[in-house]
Amino acid sequence: QVQLVESGGGSVQAGRSLRLSCIASGDIESSDCMGWFRQAPGKEREGVATIHRDGTTAYADSVKGRFTISKDNFKNTLYLQMNSLEPEDTGMYYCAAARDALACGGTLTAGRFDYWGQGTQVTVS
Repeated sequence: QVQLVESGGGSVQAGRSLRLSCIASGDIESSDCMGWFRQAPGKEREGVATIHRDGTTAYADSVKGRFTISKDNFKNTLYLQMNSLEPEDTGMYYCAAARDALACGGTLTAGRFDYWGQGTQVTVS
């Protein structure tokens, strides 16, 4: 089992930045891929970014050039740096971990992830 706890969300004006954090605990070594997803009211959960154990990253087209996913293995923490935020970025942001490395294959598919955090709200106005 892997436990994930997100933090860092908030309400900001368009154009500003936020950094989300996700602290992982438990059987972390079993997870080859970690990612960030988001869900706006009335919409399906969508992939934002993933990062493989080897550092390879993938991003949704809507956030490329604005968001950066990274991880600190010593702190067991996943980050999402979000710059130039837009109202369309509003939603609940979830951290996720996958045992299968294929989850980092670029499709950003939520169904490939095994563990999820409770989410942190991001509101951009």
